[in-house]
Amino acid sequence: MAAHFGRRLRKGAATTAVAAAAVAALSASQAPGATGDDHGRQATVGASAPVPDPTGDDATGNSPYYTDLPPLNSPNPSPSPSAGTPVAQGGAEAGIPATVLDAYKKAEAELRASKPGCNLPWQLLAAIGKVESGQARGGEVDASGTTLRPILGPVLDGNGFALIKDTDHGAYDGNAQYDQAVGPMQFIPSTWAWAGRDGNGDGKKDPNNIYDAALAAGHYLCRGDRDLSQAADLHGAILGYNNSQDYLNTVLSWMEYYSKGTYSVPDGTGAAPGHRSDDGTPRTTPSTPAEPANPHQGKPGSKDQGGRPSPSPTPSKPGGGQDGGDPAPRPPGTPDPTTPTPTDTVDHLENAGPATAELTATAGDAFTGTISTRAETKAGAAVAKVRIRFTISGDTDATFTGGEDVATVATDSKGVAKAPALQAGEKTGDFKVTATVVGRSLKGVDYQATVTERPADTLTATTNGDTPLTCTPGGEFADQVQLKATYKGAVADKVAATATLVKSATDATENDKGPYFKDATTGKAVRTLTGLKTDAKGLLTLPKLYADDTTGTFLLRVTTPGGGTLTVRLTVAADGTTTASPSPSPSASAGS
Repeated sequence: MAAHFGRRLRKGAATTAVAAAAVAALSASQAPGATGDDHGRQATVGASAPVPDPTGDDATGNSPYYTDLPPLNSPNPSPSPSAGTPVAQGGAEAGIPATVLDAYKKAEAELRASKPGCNLPWQLLAAIGKVESGQARGGEVDASGTTLRPILGPVLDGNGFALIKDTDHGAYDGNAQYDQAVGPMQFIPSTWAWAGRDGNGDGKKDPNNIYDAALAAGHYLCRGDRDLSQAADLHGAILGYNNSQDYLNTVLSWMEYYSKGTYSVPDGTGAAPGHRSDDGTPRTTPSTPAEPANPHQGKPGSKDQGGRPSPSPTPSKPGGGQDGGDPAPRPPGTPDPTTPTPTDTVDHLENAGPATAELTATAGDAFTGTISTRAETKAGAAVAKVRIRFTISGDTDATFTGGEDVATVATDSKGVAKAPALQAGEKTGDFKVTATVVGRSLKGVDYQATVTERPADTLTATTNGDTPLTCTPGGEFADQVQLKATYKGAVADKVAATATLVKSATDATENDKGPYFKDATTGKAVRTLTGLKTDAKGLLTLPKLYADDTTGTFLLRVTTPGGGTLTVRLTVAADGTTTASPSPSPSASAGS
């Protein structure tokens, strides 16, 4: 927060110098993204200039953070000490409360599986958790990972802090006027609304739960195609959390420190930080949970930043002092909370593209059309610097680039926000993308999108070369039908196919006699199979075929989206000598 609004770190030049030295050491040791366990990654040498998060939807609202730096000497990862047992100098800060440490490691494991290219180290989560909340106040969490007391940042009313008016009706922060950062990883409500995750499997997404918050932080840091083993991506991800060079330096310092060794300490016994970027004093919180939607909780100007009512008998006014009198002075460059923000001036949203036809893609492909929304005043003027949230809904596995189903983007100078590229999944059908203004209840703009099936225009039989497909009455065909699908000459993988025993070359209805497949569950005869798909090489092998007592030549037809068709002749004869062969356009009728 210090850099964002021009405030100074109380610890002064010494703090910055130590942080700079730590970052230099981090770069020299090839440490961006490095951990005690490097997971086989090759770390990047050197650090690039900080690149702020481009989405305009930071995690914390650039709230204050703890500026305490790790000891200069390396941590001593000794066995976990018992309560009251002294730890060697330089080692106490390496202790992380057991539940908090478990949450970080579980989040890393989940991201390693879901987004392996991100290379998220749990030490990065630990560094952010240290800077944001002192590891949940030294591990003041219950058995499920939920904080014993709320951890709330100061009121973001523009009075020395960012101006973010209420977006959650006080549901998370207990403040129905302005937002506050919430929980051990300090998410603002508007970001938690899309970034929240259920990390402990209880069916809830709670920013006050360290498992939920750590997993959400991991996904937040891994947005897009970030690779956190690369310095530029690592720095951009951290700056997205809090857009301050001092914040970046502090987080990198703790990440490097934890990378050299940590150990688990009992919950509630972790080391607590003592200096914060706004005034150098510890962040305070109420001893009892805040009551949601109380407009007098966490009032502007109150020293109580935990969200409880001000001790003053007279509620303070927005931007006013603790006694509700003259407004407290604002640092230069901070917004006046009584002045309408760009978000306040938005009257409606307009579709800025694309045409509906452009929002159609084949399963597994990227959409070519880019969804754009324009924020306008009542007079139709463009509104810049407004956060637009794009949300995918419907029965679909389509996502934005990076695997998320929600993305927030700030409007440009023309009032236009462009959603990240859409990526089709494997589920076909229609779905919807809705654009809304973050922090307002205005009507959104809906965009309809469609995912179509993967096509194949040619099917070729590959079964056993010249070996005929024959069977005696009541027996089973010795060989299975195999085919290869292509589209415009290229292998067509994951293409859906339907196989039907048809009545004749001109009658594609299902035959009621002759060869059949067996239902995998009941063993009963079935003559139509759906849900078949070609493999990565475009190949499809059909299940084994059986024959009833009817003799003759029968037709098996396989079809795919895109026009691919293959018809195979099957012969059932008493002596088993009559041949059967693939035939794209058979002339014989089934049963003839």
